[in-house]
Parts: sequence; C-alpha cells; structure tokens
Amino acid sequence: MKPTPGLRRQIIQSLAIMALGIILIAVFGSYVFYAIAVAYMPGSISETWMPSRVEMVWIACTIAAALGMSVFVAIRLSRRLITPLNSVAHSLREVAQGKLDARAPLDEQAMGEMAQLVSDFNAMAERLQSMTREREFWNAAIAHELRTPVTILRGRLQGLAEGVFNPSNELFEGLLRQVEGLNRLIEDLRVLSLKDSGHLEVKRVNVRLAEELNTVLQAFAAPLAAKGFHLQHELDANLLVVCDAVRIRQALMALLENALRHANPGNLRVCLEQADGLVQLSVEDDGPGIDSRLASDIFEAFRRGDPSRSRKNGGSGLGLAVVKAIAQAHGGHAICRPSGLGSSFVICWPAGT
Repeated sequence: MKPTPGLRRQIIQSLAIMALGIILIAVFGSYVFYAIAVAYMPGSISETWMPSRVEMVWIACTIAAALGMSVFVAIRLSRRLITPLNSVAHSLREVAQGKLDARAPLDEQAMGEMAQLVSDFNAMAERLQSMTREREFWNAAIAHELRTPVTILRGRLQGLAEGVFNPSNELFEGLLRQVEGLNRLIEDLRVLSLKDSGHLEVKRVNVRLAEELNTVLQAFAAPLAAKGFHLQHELDANLLVVCDAVRIRQALMALLENALRHANPGNLRVCLEQADGLVQLSVEDDGPGIDSRLASDIFEAFRRGDPSRSRKNGGSGLGLAVVKAIAQAHGGHAICRPSGLGSSFVICWPAGT
C-alpha cells in the first residue's frame, strides 16, 4: 500500500495547486478573454480606466472562480485536519468519563500525521483498557490468594482465644506455615511490582553458581523425596557465571516448588550449563505436561496450566511469573517446552564476561 504523504507536504501541495489555479484563471484566462473580445467584440473593450460592462462580468467571474477554488481547497484541507481531531477529542472525553472502550474512527481521507494520531490514540485507549482489566484481575486474584490463609489464621487464633483449641506445637507450626505462605506471597508481589515499575535491580557478580544452587537442592531434597521425586542434577561445578546469585536461587526455588506442587512423582532433573553465550538453568519433570496452547502464558502472573488442579494443590500462581521477572532482569528469558511426558522449565541469560 502506498504510504500517505506527510501533513506538511500535503498542505504545501494543496496551497501551491490553489495558487497556480488562481494564476492560470487570472493571467491566461484574461489573455483568452481579451483575445476573443478583440476578435469578435472590439467595441466591448473600454479605452479608459473604467472597465466596460463585459469586462466587469469577466472580473466578477474570475473572482468567483478564484473564491470557489479557495473554498474547495479549504474545505478539503479542513475535512482532513478537523475531522480526525474532532474524532480524537470526542473519544478523549468519553475515555475521561470512564468509557474505556471508546475508539476514534479512522477516516480514509485523513492525512499522514492525522491518521497516525488516530492510530496512536486508539492504541493508547486499547492499552489503557487492557491495563484496567489486568488490574481488576490482579485485585481479584490477590484477594482470593489472601483470603484462605487469613481466614485460617483468624479461625485458629480466635479458637485459641476462646479456648476451643488447646495450644500445641502442631497448631503453632500450622500457623507458622500460613504466615510463611503469606510472606512468600508478599515477596512475590514485591518482585513483580519492582519488575513492572522497572526497579527490579540485580547485582551481577562472578560466582560459581553450582555451589549456590546446591544449597537450594539440599533444602528441597527431603520434601521432594517425601513426595516421591528422585532428584537428579547436572551442575557444572567449574562454571563461572555473571549473575545475581540470590535472585537465581530464588528462581530455582520457585521452579522446584512448582514441580513439588504440580508435577507427577518421578525423576526431577536440574541442569546448569553454558552454550552459545547463554547460561541455561532448567528443571525437567516426568509429567503430566502442559498443553501447548497454555505454555506461552504459563509464566504470566496467576496463570495456571490446569486451574482446577492448581487450586487443589495450592500455590499463589506467582512463582513462575517471578522466574520470568528474574530472567528478564538478567537480560534473558524464561520458556516452557515439552520434554518426554513432562515439561522442561528453562531460564537463560547472557553469560557475560
């Protein structure tokens, strides 16, 4: 499709064509008029400074033609300029009143910059509407995730205060687990908020990452074994990596917690390697796998591969979003890809120097 000329260029062209048309009417039209008048009506030409009746008629016709051309060009320009501006202004008023689905219609006659203005406004309105929907979804999801632990804490504490429950180590350990769950949820929300605001900072240093990750694997060894997982790991002990070790440990913990909650018991393989200038950390399970239609959204906040199953097994739905945020903060990315009967969750980032 041929691109629309710029606004300045079209205005210059329109005014130049109008000026040329008026000059043609005034100069060449007058030449033709007097040539005809001399040849066929010589007596109609005035010999004084006052024009004759025929000349007055010609002058009036010339003025009318020039004014008509000017009005035509003015209407054409104003329609191309004012119509899209009025459309955007009307849509802006609707957006200001809370009608976020308002869109400015794009006139086919709109000039380059005017058409771009309408397109940019519609894109902005679409983004604003999308952000509003996302905020409403986040508010509902956060309220849902907070409701269960807060309700449990309130019920247990009220039972203790009223003497319904007897104080015991098991009861206090249960309350502590709920508090720890709330603490993890708050930390995950903090990380995602920092990422969205562009303030998620990572302190990159040269570190033997295998040693850092081994501490996480040791901490998860017992709960994984209790659930029937056989933990396998391939970590290059000599690999020096430029990264924020604390954040990478946090990402690995989120991946292991995700496997602990949602993967089928079996082999769980953790691999750290460097290839093609990228450091890759992967966690691979034996099932049940993730639908390919959901794999691209699995790292979004509160997105679950199987919502009903995830609700049953618990989890805030933020762990994988945190993994993605940490990977992006390192200049990398996170992906989920099929692997045998299960899935492989991979984060990779530039190896650095």
